[in-house]
Amino acid sequence: MIDKGSDERVEILSEQELGRTLSRLASQVLESVADSRELLFLGIPTRGVHLSRVLAKELEPIAGHSIDQGSLDPTFHRDDLGRVGTRMVQPTDLPNSVEGREVVLVDDVIFTGRTVRAALEALQAWGRPQRVMLLVMVDRGHREVPIQPDFCGRKVPTRRTESIELRLSDVDGEEGVYLRQLP
Repeated sequence: MIDKGSDERVEILSEQELGRTLSRLASQVLESVADSRELLFLGIPTRGVHLSRVLAKELEPIAGHSIDQGSLDPTFHRDDLGRVGTRMVQPTDLPNSVEGREVVLVDDVIFTGRTVRAALEALQAWGRPQRVMLLVMVDRGHREVPIQPDFCGRKVPTRRTESIELRLSDVDGEEGVYLRQLP
């Protein structure tokens, strides 16, 4: 797919395709709930937080009201910190209680599933939602735990030596999804 040592990236979703995918995902989420006022998007740092904001903004005109959005950092609930290392912990930011809410965990890429497993554990510390759903932009396979997204932008089988990058204009100055060879 990509030459070893190459700094090139392969476009998986263009800016236009990403826009259409975001619209589709937002519509699918809205169709899955009885009352959109019960929705709570929780982004998983780092890109999931930005993606969560974009999706909440995308849903607002369709739902006719703002969608609650926040972030949930699962770092201290991970069972693989020794293997993946740590990053700067970001504070969990909940706009209100998760009790009885339709929570949508949002992440850019699902890989082994361990981040999502940790996020589910972290969420329990904040209350008991009515339901928890998972939305990811890219599912790259290689699952190590039995977790599957409810909403998925694109399935992209990858090698372990590759990575997926979600680029968003408010953070990166460009939009798209790219496949890159790891160094």
